[in-house]
Amino acid sequence: MQEIELLSIDLSNFCTKQCDFCYNHSSRQGNVKWTPQEVICFAKDCIAHGVKAVSLGGGEPFEYDGVFEIIRELQPVVYLSVTSNGLPLDNENVRRQLLASPPDKIHITIHQADDEWEVDRVLRQIAWLADTGIKPGVNLLVPASKIKFCTRAYQLVSKQLKPDQIILVSQRFSDSPTPKQLAEVAGGQPFQSPSCLLKCVPPQNFCSVSWDKRVNFCSYAGGKQPLPTLDFAGLTAALERVRFAECCKESSEER
Repeated sequence: MQEIELLSIDLSNFCTKQCDFCYNHSSRQGNVKWTPQEVICFAKDCIAHGVKAVSLGGGEPFEYDGVFEIIRELQPVVYLSVTSNGLPLDNENVRRQLLASPPDKIHITIHQADDEWEVDRVLRQIAWLADTGIKPGVNLLVPASKIKFCTRAYQLVSKQLKPDQIILVSQRFSDSPTPKQLAEVAGGQPFQSPSCLLKCVPPQNFCSVSWDKRVNFCSYAGGKQPLPTLDFAGLTAALERVRFAECCKESSEER
């Protein structure tokens, strides 16, 4: 069993943005199965067994009731990041709670690089995060049909962030770009992307726990296995049952 150092936890599959390409099938009718205390106890037990960084996702984590309770408990004991669509960050109540209970980093995702309003909003929000002392990052979703728009968005974001704060994420299952197209978006310069860009293999030190308490080495892959217990022992037991397969070969039902 490989050592797990990086742990991603999807808090729900509820998200009011409801993108039709979401790997988590998040929607306005989404569900919640984790309680905040379950997330805290599970993550802390995993941290005690070697996990060095935890990422909270969703769904939209800042629409999850109890996210700031989780941040307050976990941030002092582990490197804690949150991946968000950014829309809740314009809510003054969310901003106040973030200032009182900040994670180490917030990654904002640009889903529609051809939407000038969305790109401008994210640029404004990463500037605000930098001013607060919370490290900002951007996940830029790249469809093959929108390389020109993604290139422009990458150029704009690069004026505020370093390359190691920007992740180019290939759109999956349809309209997927080639590695060459991702390199084009980055202007031919070194860039960050998920480790499976060139070859689909299980990550060496990462695993993903979904909103319904199922586990795999990759957030996109099907064949997730349920956690028998909400602790590190349950995590490793579930991972040992995983039969890893390329996400593009899984049926939509399995995903």
